[in-house]
Amino acid sequence: MLKRLEIAGFKSFARKTALDFSNATTAIVGPNGSGKSNLAEAFRFALGEQSTKSMRGKKSEDLIWSGSSASPRANRAAVAVVFDNRKRIFPKIDFDEVTIERAVFRDGASEYSVNGSKVRLRDVHEFLASANIGQTGHHIISQGEADRILLAQPRERRAMLEDALGLKVFEFKKQEAERKLEKTAGNMREVEIMRRELAPHIRFLKKQVERVERAEQLAVELRESSHEYFALEESYLVVEGQRTEKEREEARVRLERAAEELRVFDERTTNDAEGAELSRRVREQEREIERLSEERAELSRKLGKNEGALEGAKQRSQKVAHEPYVKVPRDDLKQLREEARRQTELPEDAPQEQVVAALKGVASLVDAFWNRFMRSDEDLLADEEQLVNDLEEERSELSRTSSELEGRVQEARAKLSKMREASMAHDETGREERHRILGLAEGKAKEESELVRLEERLRELVLLKEEYERDRREVLALAGPEALQYEARGSLPEEPRKAQEDRKRELERTKIRLEEAGGIGTEVKEEYEETTGRDSFLEHELVDLGASAEKLRGLIDDLDDELAKTFAEGLVKVNRSFDEFFGLMFGGGSAKLTLEAPSERQEELDEEEEESVRRQKPGIEVSVHLPKKRVQSLMQLSGGERALTSIALIFAMSQVNPPPFLILDETDAALDEANSRRYGDMLENLAKKSQLIVITHNRETMSRAGILYGVTMGGDSMSKLLSVKFEEAVKVAK
Repeated sequence: MLKRLEIAGFKSFARKTALDFSNATTAIVGPNGSGKSNLAEAFRFALGEQSTKSMRGKKSEDLIWSGSSASPRANRAAVAVVFDNRKRIFPKIDFDEVTIERAVFRDGASEYSVNGSKVRLRDVHEFLASANIGQTGHHIISQGEADRILLAQPRERRAMLEDALGLKVFEFKKQEAERKLEKTAGNMREVEIMRRELAPHIRFLKKQVERVERAEQLAVELRESSHEYFALEESYLVVEGQRTEKEREEARVRLERAAEELRVFDERTTNDAEGAELSRRVREQEREIERLSEERAELSRKLGKNEGALEGAKQRSQKVAHEPYVKVPRDDLKQLREEARRQTELPEDAPQEQVVAALKGVASLVDAFWNRFMRSDEDLLADEEQLVNDLEEERSELSRTSSELEGRVQEARAKLSKMREASMAHDETGREERHRILGLAEGKAKEESELVRLEERLRELVLLKEEYERDRREVLALAGPEALQYEARGSLPEEPRKAQEDRKRELERTKIRLEEAGGIGTEVKEEYEETTGRDSFLEHELVDLGASAEKLRGLIDDLDDELAKTFAEGLVKVNRSFDEFFGLMFGGGSAKLTLEAPSERQEELDEEEEESVRRQKPGIEVSVHLPKKRVQSLMQLSGGERALTSIALIFAMSQVNPPPFLILDETDAALDEANSRRYGDMLENLAKKSQLIVITHNRETMSRAGILYGVTMGGDSMSKLLSVKFEEAVKVAK
């Protein structure tokens, strides 16, 4: 229900003016030019009319009070329409009173608000459509527009009829669904584009993942073979080291015993000068042999160390040439540090050889990291090749020196043998003792050789230990700490050493294949899983969007069906009321609304144009038959006849789907006395369903109103209101 109209600065209403509509019918009267029609236009303005021409202006500034001698011009025009919403004619607004206000400024800006909150024009249209107040203005008939619906084009006439039937709510829902469908289609295109962009990257990552999986399989194989090899090698080094150490200790004890026995026999042969001299020379020669043996043993140690270093340098050179250096995963750095710490955790009384081996292991670890991550492959290869050359030259020199020492030892032993033979020949009586001395000397020499052999074996075991530690570091870098998680064995299997050497060769081959595969890369698999997950999400989203689009299409089809059904039913009801009101206005005859016939040019249109025409709704034609008069078209009607026909059609539309209010601006101007009474009767019937605001000069119409507003204008050009309630006037008259 309409409660109030508030105007400030709109056209001739310079000052704030309010009209209360507490009665079913309100009449507004006044002399021509007083500004009473501005009230009807104020309604149009507040409810979102965009055509300045329909409000008798050329530009928006014409709607603002332009000023007079008594009042300066206003900078804005504002109109507010207040509705009673206790029956929730605006279902989306949970207030008992709803105020829709519009303000326009001289710069052309326009503002809309609902209950003081700024909104868009579209929001205003949706609010009004929910209350059967449409945009076509069928419920506001301004002065001179009584026959506007008859003079309109068929499609415009259809829009007015749809508006009157309250179909705009469905149209708004359909438009909203179409906007959502278009947005959904756009989103689907974007999702499809993103999936197409992801596809080549997924294919690339899949190949990388296959390569990584191959590397992981090789890593598993490396771990399995490492477990057996390292467990056996560790046990071998321990058992062999203990056995060799024990044999060396036993050989040392035997050597000391032989030396002591030889010393005792030597003392017996020193009684005569010649014998003493021979003995001295023999001892000197023995010391010379001992010195040469020690020198040869030291040279053997150097040569053994050179051989181990040369073998390691060659292996590293081959690996550098094969590009084996891979990036160690960050998670394994901690394990590498722990490996270095483990190698250096020695007891305080550890043997010197064990301390040296641990330090060499740490140095090798540092060298390995430096060579892998801080230097280029070309530099590493050049350094390794230079190192190999240097070690080979050193080996040649050591071998030559060793050969020379071997000759000198053999020479010294030959001399010693001759000296001993001379000494024994000196005293035939002491031949047995000298023979014993010779046997003891030979036994001592044998024990010395055995001791040298065992010491060389221990040095070989040290080199094997270093190689074992180096292999552990490389496997740790390639296959991770799991490769070193094995159980040491207390005993060795009964097999030749060659079997373990075969395991080592297989281990080396697996390491090379793993290095060629690129090592283990968890980042690639994570990226692949993330990317495929993203693609799956987009695929699921595409399915959801497709389902949403299908639902929206179904909704649009349902709305089209509902629109068509409601329009067809409404057209029947309007025609029934239109014919009834027409007969009442003209004392007979008939009137009817019909759908526009299809275009005659439709056969000449192409498929696209035909589809466009097919989607367009047929317009509405008006067919009338006056009593005792043959009329072929609306243009043959007189002005009064058109006005009566328009009134009949407007009342018919309002009767079928009553709007909250109906504003009629001098639609009764052309009526005679008899028709004025009929008009008044129809007003009373309409007032039972809609509030009526009539701007009139007709006394019959005034008599049907409950409230009468008079509009006057003085010399200041400002419109003013005077109001009279007929019920109060009757009481005063009595």
